[in-house]
Amino acid sequence: MKINIVLVQPEIPQNTGNIARTCALTNARLHLVGPMGFKVDDKKLKRAGLDYWHLLDITYYDDLDDFFSKNSGEFYFFTTKAKHLHTDPQYPDGCYLFFGKETAGLPEPLLEKNYDRCVRIPMLDHPDARSLNLSNSAAIAVYEVLRQHSFEGMLSEGELTGRGF
Repeated sequence: MKINIVLVQPEIPQNTGNIARTCALTNARLHLVGPMGFKVDDKKLKRAGLDYWHLLDITYYDDLDDFFSKNSGEFYFFTTKAKHLHTDPQYPDGCYLFFGKETAGLPEPLLEKNYDRCVRIPMLDHPDARSLNLSNSAAIAVYEVLRQHSFEGMLSEGELTGRGF
């Protein structure tokens, strides 16, 4: 099972670091599309990902044109502006899950062009709440895809140690 996480113009290094850690532990490939709001060697980025960087499959792109010239497949765009829920599609192996920058989301022209592939994670309708945190949204999305594929390749049982069980 392969999942691709695409972050378009991420701005907060801690979010990207958290998503990188999720990718490392779910065998998801991380695609970072610039321009980014931080440098890849940012200490905050590395700290959030802790010691998982060697487990990452990560690719960098200058912009969306660069990304689309090098990738093809089933694309899904996570946005608060979608009519479909993130649980509606049947995500295929190798799918790409897109997330936009923290302050603005994905570009409107991209969403308009792909509106039938836009999905949202349900949340309360409140004037003071824009959206979920980016790293939380990416984790929810990855685990929905994994759930649909019966958590293929994932360790799904744990064991207590030293408790007499």
